[in-house]
Amino acid sequence: YYSAHDLDRAQSFYTMMFGAQPSTAVTGSFCEWTLASGESFGLIKGTQYRPGNGVLFNVDDVRGSVQELSAGGVAFEDNGEIEETPVCYMAFGRDTEGNNFILHQRK
Repeated sequence: YYSAHDLDRAQSFYTMMFGAQPSTAVTGSFCEWTLASGESFGLIKGTQYRPGNGVLFNVDDVRGSVQELSAGGVAFEDNGEIEETPVCYMAFGRDTEGNNFILHQRK
C-alpha cells in the first residue's frame, strides 16, 4: 500500500495507469487493485504521510508504456529515458502523491 493525501486523485491516477477500476474500494479510506499476475497494489488515506519508494510494475513494453503514460500526464524522471541493465529495461516515474515507481521490462 502507498499512502495518499488525496485518495480520490491518487485512485484516478492508478485507474488510468492500470486501465482498470480498483477491485476493492472503501470511499475515503482505501482502494486496491488485483493485477493480472495476481499481485495486489493498494492506496490508503494517510494521516501521517510518507511517500513510498520502490514499487516495480512489470510491463511487456516499457517504451510504449512510458509514451502512453506520459501522454496522459504521468511524470517520469529524465524525460522518460529508459535505463538498460544486463537483464531489464526500466523507467522511473512519480504518482500524484509523490510516490516513486518503476516500470520494468525483462529482456
